[in-house]
Amino acid sequence: MNPFLEYIEALQGAHIEEEFQKFCKAFSSYVRIIILGNGGSNSVASHISQDYMKFCGKKVSILSDPSMLTMLTNDFGYDSAYQKFLEYYVEKDTLVIIMSSGGESKNMLNAQKWCDENEVPYGVLTGFKPNNSLRIKSSKALWNYYIDSIEYGVVECIHQIFLHGVV
Repeated sequence: MNPFLEYIEALQGAHIEEEFQKFCKAFSSYVRIIILGNGGSNSVASHISQDYMKFCGKKVSILSDPSMLTMLTNDFGYDSAYQKFLEYYVEKDTLVIIMSSGGESKNMLNAQKWCDENEVPYGVLTGFKPNNSLRIKSSKALWNYYIDSIEYGVVECIHQIFLHGVV
């Protein structure tokens, strides 16, 4: 299949409306936002954080500083690094956005669990398998958006489109 057609097909089946409305409601309710993701999802987090700050007046934090990332992973382990980041940075009325293409990253699952245990509002964006762990365990999520694709690029790009929709 033509790789570009995979993007078109995934967008056509994205069913964005219901979860996007939930996201819009949450986004408009919070000034402070923390966005979490690994690899390409971290790049999406970095990009969208700038737009949220510049165009929407949001106070946004992401874990992309190399010295902080290496300190957290060295001192607490990679599986707990994002959870520790939340412990340090979540303030009253903070919204957390958790992105995981496959929904199986232990560090994202630990961050989600911490949000549940500490009653911190969050939403999730995942892909790959419909029954991925992050999607299934996020029963308290304000939105739970899933992309039916097993391609990292497709999932990450549609997540970025989803997040850009409020800009």
